Amino acid sequence: MVRLKDIALQAGVSVMTVSKALRDAPDVSAATKVRLRGLAQQLGYVPDSAAQGLRTRSTRLLGLVVSSLTNPIFARIVLAIEERAHELGYDLILTHTHNKSEREAACIQKLLARRVEGLIISPVYRLATEDRIYRELEANGTPTVILGHTAPFCSSFINVECDDIAASHAATKHLLDLGHRQIAFFAGPPVTPWTRERFEGYRRALREANLDVDDRFVFQAGRTIEDGAKAALQMINEGVVPTAIQCVNDMVAVGAVETLLQQGYRVPEDISVVGFGNILLSEHFRVPLTTVRQPKFHLGQAAMELLMQLLRDENPEARRIPAELIVRDSTARAPVGKKSAS
Repeated sequence: MVRLKDIALQAGVSVMTVSKALRDAPDVSAATKVRLRGLAQQLGYVPDSAAQGLRTRSTRLLGLVVSSLTNPIFARIVLAIEERAHELGYDLILTHTHNKSEREAACIQKLLARRVEGLIISPVYRLATEDRIYRELEANGTPTVILGHTAPFCSSFINVECDDIAASHAATKHLLDLGHRQIAFFAGPPVTPWTRERFEGYRRALREANLDVDDRFVFQAGRTIEDGAKAALQMINEGVVPTAIQCVNDMVAVGAVETLLQQGYRVPEDISVVGFGNILLSEHFRVPLTTVRQPKFHLGQAAMELLMQLLRDENPEARRIPAELIVRDSTARAPVGKKSAS
C-alpha cells in the first residue's frame, strides 16, 4: 500500500506538504499541488477514508435498509441509489431486514455506529403507532428518508413513494373496460400501506362503475409466488371463479396463473390476471403479465435527492411518483360464459 511517506520521499518534500496538497490546503502552491497529486495518482495512492473521517468528522457513508435483494422490486432502486451516491463521493452500506422489526432495529443501530451521515429506509411495516428506533433517529436528528409509504411509527420522516392508488385504479379500470364485472382481488399483508392503497384503487374503480366490492372475491394472498398459488387454489376450492383477478404484486400474479393453468383454466381466455410492479419475470413469464410499471429507478433517484437536500439542511417535500399500466397477454375481453375446469 502506498503511503504519504512514500510520495513525500519520491517528491523530496515533507509528509505534511503532501498531506496539505492532497487536501487542497491554501498554503501550498498550485504547481506543487498539481505535481504531488499527479505523483500520488501515478503511484496508485488511495486515501484512508477512516482517517479522513476522524480528521474532518465526515465519514462520507450512507446507510440503506431494505427487506432483501431477493425481492426483485429493490434491484433497480438500489442500483439508482448506489450510482448517485458514487457520483457524489459517498460509499453505501446496504443492510437487510428480512421483514423483521427486531432485525431492522439492529441494522439501523449498526449503521449509526458506523457514523453514517444519512439513511434511506424501506420500513418493516407493523401496526404500532410508534417505535423506539425511529424515535431515536428523530432525537438524534439523523437525516432519514423513508423509501415507500409512511406509517404512524415513521410518519415524522420525509418519504418517496409510488402513487399506488392511481396505479391500481388504472389496472381495475383496464379490466372493467374489457367487460369484466366479477373481478377478484388478491391482497397483500394487511399491515402494509401499499396493500391498502392498491385495494383502495380497486375499490374506487369498482364504485365508479356502480359496482360494490364483493367480499367473496377478496383473498389474502401475501406477497410471494407461493402465496399467490395458495390464494388461487383457495378461490377455486370455494367455488368462486371470477372472470379476472387483480393481484397485489407480480409475484402473487405469477403464482395465481400457475395454479389456474394447472387446474385447467386458460389465461386470459377464461380468466384475466393483472399484476403490479413490472418485475423482470412479468415480461418473460410464459403468459406475459399485464401489470403496473413501478418507477423503480426513479424512486431510488428521488430518495437520494431528498437525502442530499436533508444533508444540506434544506426542507424538501415528500415525493409521490406516478406509475404506468403495461398491457400484455394475461388480460383479454371478459368471456361470455364461465368455463369449468377440465
